[in-house]
Amino acid sequence: MRLTVMARTLQIILKVDVMNVIVKDNGKNGAFVAVNDGVELGDMTFVWNGDKAIIIDHTGVDPRYKGQGIGKAMFEKAVDFAREKNITVIPTCRFVVAMFARTPSARDVL
Repeated sequence: MRLTVMARTLQIILKVDVMNVIVKDNGKNGAFVAVNDGVELGDMTFVWNGDKAIIIDHTGVDPRYKGQGIGKAMFEKAVDFAREKNITVIPTCRFVVAMFARTPSARDVL
């Protein structure tokens, strides 16, 4: 007798009610980090390119929170950061490239 066990993947989606995006920046690199009640939901990392530009090279969101606008919120924070600092954004992350393509009003920081 042979016993076969089949496992199913259970995907749990958690709803985010309130989220903040904080900026972590050490002068060489940093991240825009989405948090909710102390839990990190996702991050968008960057490196400084001189003192007038940042290169956004990665965006990641915890799979449990996908589809809730977390990537968009981090993108908006990055654009606000660039405007406040009077710097440009060099996107190498395909999510950020796509967001700039869909958001003409943000292209002033390119």
